Amino acid sequence: MLWRKAAFIFLILFLLSPLGSPPVALALGLLLAFTIGNPFPELEGAFTKYLLQTSVVLLGFGMQLSAIVEAGRDGILFTIATIFGTLILGYFLGKLLKVEDKTSTLISSGTAICGGSAIGAVAPAIEAKSDQISLALGTVFVLNSVALFLFPLIGHALGLSQNQFGIWAAVAIHDTSSVVGAAQSYGAEALAVATTVKLARALWIAPLAFMFALIYRRSGEGGKAKIAVPWFILFFVAAASFRSYVPAWVPTSLFDSIQNLAKAGMTITLFLIGASLSRETLKKFGYAALFEGVLLWIVISLVSLWAVMKLV
Repeated sequence: MLWRKAAFIFLILFLLSPLGSPPVALALGLLLAFTIGNPFPELEGAFTKYLLQTSVVLLGFGMQLSAIVEAGRDGILFTIATIFGTLILGYFLGKLLKVEDKTSTLISSGTAICGGSAIGAVAPAIEAKSDQISLALGTVFVLNSVALFLFPLIGHALGLSQNQFGIWAAVAIHDTSSVVGAAQSYGAEALAVATTVKLARALWIAPLAFMFALIYRRSGEGGKAKIAVPWFILFFVAAASFRSYVPAWVPTSLFDSIQNLAKAGMTITLFLIGASLSRETLKKFGYAALFEGVLLWIVISLVSLWAVMKLV
């Protein structure tokens, strides 16, 4: 219906106004999905993915390369420890809760690295079925939604610094969009740190997919190592390099405008992600799989929070 499309466009315009923000965008997207539904389903999937990646690349134009290197170095130990710790814990939780093996692998991968992107890369490598993918994505999506609202509140309550919150958000929140959204609402420095550390984690997508492809091939349950390489991360680094070594005559206002465009794109991305959730997806939730995802997320959140408070 025409009025549904008009309502959708009105919400987009509202979110692009000064009143819009990442948490509001996600909330409005969810409200739309569970009331009138998404009148533009063609915007789901590929369009949302590319809008997210483009927004991340544009964020690079607002960051200095030296700051990115420093933030990446500070977060590297967290990255290695939490990725492999999460995968190991997820394996044993899946066995304990009797979660279907490939579903458990997808949930663990999404929790360990970067949510939907990791799930999307690992799924074809292990030849996961569509319902297994939907269940893993749905579990991660719900937890992302909670984290986007909850993490800034916890950070302020505990008095976390911008650097501490950025590292914590990058480690404990699944999807890049929700990491950026939470960090953006916390502060500019938190946003820079969170984006850098999260993208450093995303570099592990290809090795992880390849590892699981080998594991499932040996077990006779899968597959062909179809590995999605996150090329947009290289463009992000290129953008930051350009920003760092650009000639002095280029006005800084140009980079400010690009970063504002990136933040607007990220806000719209969260709205589209919220609008894409359906009741049908939620009905596919297996309680054991959802419970595994929740337990895994709580453990990684608490452990990484303790680490940043003690060590950073």
